[in-house]
Amino acid sequence: MEVEMDMMENLPSTISPLLLRSMASSVFTYADKLFINLAEKFKPFEIIRYVLITSFLFFLRLLSFLFLSDLPPKSQSHVYTFNPPKSNDRYLIGSGVSDSGIARALSQVLSIVNDIPVSSRKYAIVRSLAEGLIEENRREDAEGLREVNRAVLSSAFSRTLSYLEAAMVELGQDRIGHDGAGPAPVQYWVKRALRVDVNRSGNSAEKLAAELLWLAQKLVDCGFGEEAVERWASASNLASLSLLAEPRLQGSLVKVSTFLFKQARDMEMALDETEEFYEESRRQTKMKMLTSWLPLLCRASNGTDMPVLSINEKAELEKVLEETIELLDHEEQEQVLSLWLHHFAYCSSSDWPNLHALYCRWCTNSRKLLLLH
Repeated sequence: MEVEMDMMENLPSTISPLLLRSMASSVFTYADKLFINLAEKFKPFEIIRYVLITSFLFFLRLLSFLFLSDLPPKSQSHVYTFNPPKSNDRYLIGSGVSDSGIARALSQVLSIVNDIPVSSRKYAIVRSLAEGLIEENRREDAEGLREVNRAVLSSAFSRTLSYLEAAMVELGQDRIGHDGAGPAPVQYWVKRALRVDVNRSGNSAEKLAAELLWLAQKLVDCGFGEEAVERWASASNLASLSLLAEPRLQGSLVKVSTFLFKQARDMEMALDETEEFYEESRRQTKMKMLTSWLPLLCRASNGTDMPVLSINEKAELEKVLEETIELLDHEEQEQVLSLWLHHFAYCSSSDWPNLHALYCRWCTNSRKLLLLH
């Protein structure tokens, strides 16, 4: 809240550089189109265009640096301010464990894990600290500390999902900005020059995907695997972006999907009669998970150079997918299998997951239903 108030107090100085940068970019983009046309007819204009673009990009970087320098100290990400609790910490477990000191400590540590790059020598230290806090809470076997792990880990999983989606949107914009043919449009170079404003932490999408798998495993270890499953099933935007991601990133996301598909199956097997109330909710979660992430499993790179999953792991996941789909209604099975067939058939680089036998069984059942009616 204090940062927001400081930003409001400095609103004129904050808007001015952004407005100036936006106006300058628009004017230069228009002018660049003229230079491209002239450069096609007169070669000397290519040199002039190159000099102007270089100078303009230097101006944008300088303007960005001045903008960041003008921000009030509390808005800088590297400045830490401790906000003490409003009441005595020993009473907060009963009123809300998310307000307790141990919850705030674990939340801060997990946030730092997101922020610092893997290349930092402190990354392993901070991640080890987080694992220690989570395990110590779990060993205490107290309801309050179980709730701390659930609330903080679930929040961290959601935050990491958001960071990963933003990183993949940025990567996608850069990838479609220029196809390598002819002179690159100035918009492409502007986005490259301003990348420092968007992603100053140095994080990569692969790092965030690996942290998602780690957080999912921690949630499962603490007995809250459904938290990760439900959030992954609802990440439809991320699933769509994954189809256009680089092969290494797709491989990381396949690992997360594989782990959570198995976890969802295990949750279903553990369902007893006292939990029938949750059956509809879990059915919806399974549908969302299948329709969101089955296309990635079909289209992700699974070559022999660096296979994402072993042969046994692939076979196991195929069995998990079959069992999961067969628990759906007949019409829902049709929707999922139609989606699978589309992506499986149009992807020439992969023959996995192969649900051909399940598809044939569904066709047989569908034929019988028609004859019965």
